Amino acid sequence: MKRLATTASTALLVAAAVVLAAGCGGGGSNSSSSASPAFSSSELASLPTTNWITNGGSISNQRYSPLDQINAGNVARLKGIWHVHLRSGTAGKYSGEAQPIVYRNVIYIITGADDVFAIDAKTGATKWSYRANLNQKINTICCGWTNRGVALGDGRVYFGQLDGKVVALDQKTGRIAWSKQLANFRLGTTITSAPLYYNGRVHIGMSGGEYGIRGRLTALDAKTGNEAWRFYTIPGPGEVGHETWPSDNDSWKHGGAPVWQTPSVDPELGLLYFSTGNASPDFNGAARAGDNLFSSSILALDAKTGKYRWHFQQVHHDIWDYDAPSPTVLFNVSVGGKERRAIAQAGKTGWVYILDRENGQPLIGIDEKPVPQAPAQKTAPTQPYPRGDATVTHSVQPEAFRTFAKTLPKGTQLTNGGRIFTPYTPGGTSVSTPSSLGGTNWFPMSFNPKTSYLYVCGLQQAQLFEGGKTAVYKSGKQFYGSAIAPQATPSGTFTAIDASTNRMVWQKQFTDSCYSGSTTTAGNLVFVGRNDGHLQAYNAKNGNRLWSFQTGAGANNTASVFSLDGKQAVAFYAAGSALAGSAHGDDLWLFGLDGKLGPARSGSSTGAKEHAGEKKPPKTSPPANASTVNVGATEFHFTLSTQTVHTGTVMFKLTNNGGIPHNLRINGKQTPNIDPGSSTTLKVTFTKPGNYPYLCTLPGHAEAGMKGVLKVT
Repeated sequence: MKRLATTASTALLVAAAVVLAAGCGGGGSNSSSSASPAFSSSELASLPTTNWITNGGSISNQRYSPLDQINAGNVARLKGIWHVHLRSGTAGKYSGEAQPIVYRNVIYIITGADDVFAIDAKTGATKWSYRANLNQKINTICCGWTNRGVALGDGRVYFGQLDGKVVALDQKTGRIAWSKQLANFRLGTTITSAPLYYNGRVHIGMSGGEYGIRGRLTALDAKTGNEAWRFYTIPGPGEVGHETWPSDNDSWKHGGAPVWQTPSVDPELGLLYFSTGNASPDFNGAARAGDNLFSSSILALDAKTGKYRWHFQQVHHDIWDYDAPSPTVLFNVSVGGKERRAIAQAGKTGWVYILDRENGQPLIGIDEKPVPQAPAQKTAPTQPYPRGDATVTHSVQPEAFRTFAKTLPKGTQLTNGGRIFTPYTPGGTSVSTPSSLGGTNWFPMSFNPKTSYLYVCGLQQAQLFEGGKTAVYKSGKQFYGSAIAPQATPSGTFTAIDASTNRMVWQKQFTDSCYSGSTTTAGNLVFVGRNDGHLQAYNAKNGNRLWSFQTGAGANNTASVFSLDGKQAVAFYAAGSALAGSAHGDDLWLFGLDGKLGPARSGSSTGAKEHAGEKKPPKTSPPANASTVNVGATEFHFTLSTQTVHTGTVMFKLTNNGGIPHNLRINGKQTPNIDPGSSTTLKVTFTKPGNYPYLCTLPGHAEAGMKGVLKVT
């Protein structure tokens, strides 16, 4: 099938620079009772100073602060000004991934339970709160309950909910101004991304690719909630890109390509940019021959009309879940001695893709290279390889393979060196890296115009891919099409990439995954969170660690930097992550050089609370020779009725007592994914004594604690 060109032939784009004037970010009254205006494009594009009014600091998503009062020379003095608990979203199924929004001395934050808080930035006192009271039986959620932030504008606070609603609250009172039901969560469509307020509209994407949705980005009138335009990320008949889907079936109707993050905007070019998730079913491409646009892609739309302008696909016909959930970032950079308008996106592949944001063409070079083939999977003959350095490893070393080979299905070999894009066939297996968790997952990177560096978190882990039977789409049911199992313990990288060359400048190696967004400042700093609860600051130029502070819960979020009464402050929400397996909490912090509060006590990664409707697993303890083992699954752990059995055939009865789907894998056998409240059985024969690892193979669940070892005597 002919590959679609990366640009629209009719697109005539005018070269112009993004306005980065002082605007709203630096000026305005400090009256905490003032509601936000209908921000102009120049105000939204300005660098954040007194306020942090968009998810990415500005609509360029640079997450860069021009403030330098806190700098590499004094950041070691940084302490807490105040520390409060939000009392929301602390159970095991929740993740805290919402970057704080700040306007006129008020911090706006949303938890994984979709509860919203307006917090007085000076005191930490709650001015008002909104409780979503979500249906606790929602089970069509891929990867834990989360919300990545709110938007501000026209005197309202905007956000999406897991039940498919978009809600606007009165900024002063927290009362509902309007609410629109955009999707039916029972069919698999939910909302986890932070919306973008721009040009009097609220732009928000739909998630749910693992349930076979048709992805889309929707623009709503900010005053009424009425739909202004809608762009489907899987094109229909007659639309650009539809020919990259089969003509003999309707796979495009549930082809995935969800939108996980907040778009960026270039007001001068009139373009809005975002990236998309994987095609569906995730791991079985047999029925969706072709490149499957616009999955795993960067897209540019006309900001006024939502019409397609250009695209770049990062992974053709994705069968590895190598999608692009991290936000796009806009910046200007000198390439080959010429100033260029750039857009960059960090993918799960571990590469940063750097393009000309006028036309979508690679700025530094991205080469199409042949890759190994699996005809039954309809694999693409080539894949894009960016010139430059990857932030994570792209092969599995034999010695590393040997450390986890005993947990793999019998006969699994290390082929193709476990390199990226190693295919697998129905009934077959392969091991390769990165895993489906990344590379770079949802967490945003930052850009510092002083250094011209991009700062990128990465996750390193090998993964078992298994080819399953042809996936059958059923509305509201998981649509993976195969099985996967991340192997061993993930490690992390935190990397500075020179945006003019796409080459690594420095890199920090972590023993655990790097699972946080980054924020950088004119004070030669870059902030990043750690799974163990520490918020850290590094020298932006050389990567030296300068400060580390225990927040009390997994620091799997992104810091916001602003000026409070003329003094620079850092706001950070630490609540842990279901996928990272870090300690859960509800800790909102404000840091400053005048702070007096020291570090909190570190949280426990096994201390997740039960959520509403959760049942405790059975506590029965059959003898060691039991032929039946009851297994209770919750977020995120297993409880077995016994940890020791004899050789022979054992029946495992798995009951999902949690709030999201789980499965069980042991000795090369695996249950299907089962919904909350459901049960299933798995018959396994053990022919010899030994220790047999078990785990949940859904992405991130084992890392979060759903694993163990059964002893067979």
